[in-house]
Amino acid sequence: MFQVALTGLLTGLALIVAVGAQNAFLLRQGIRGEQVLPIVLTCLLSDIVAITAGVAGLGVVLERWPSVLPVAQVLGGLYLIAFGIHAAMRAWKPTALTTEGGAALTTGKAIMLTLALTWLNPHFYLDAVLMLGTVANSFGTDRWWFLSGTLVASLLWFFGLGYGARMLRGLFARPSAWRVLDSGIAVLMGVLGVGLLAH
Repeated sequence: MFQVALTGLLTGLALIVAVGAQNAFLLRQGIRGEQVLPIVLTCLLSDIVAITAGVAGLGVVLERWPSVLPVAQVLGGLYLIAFGIHAAMRAWKPTALTTEGGAALTTGKAIMLTLALTWLNPHFYLDAVLMLGTVANSFGTDRWWFLSGTLVASLLWFFGLGYGARMLRGLFARPSAWRVLDSGIAVLMGVLGVGLLAH
């Protein structure tokens, strides 16, 4: 049981510790110290829902109806490109590139942005639902131990990234550092968005 849970933990970390739209957004908000807990909890709850659904058999459903994924790719690609344009605009305007300044996100907007970055990303379904669901079900009755390991991985990663980012706050007190971060996020979002639309 412990070995299966450890396998779930390592597999979950291997998938989740990647530079993506969701992680880039959490990193930026973690550095700002703005709406971190709602974002972390939204990411975590999304993983709980998706991975549990995959383990419970939703992965098989999506494999039988693959037409769902292309729709998610188009929506996700357009959203990521729009998110990248917004990040580029932040990088262009120094007045918005301070730790305390700029337009603050409300809790509701932070949650909605996190939900969009998560659920409009087809890779989220492929990783959380199909891949983890398939691997988990290969363990038979021990699949729920695998699930517990993956959820611990999500818990460790999201809280670690969200609150660990604060250690970088001193560096990002300079507008130039924010410009670099937002420029990188803009490029990343644009590449990911175009990549999704090109598939």
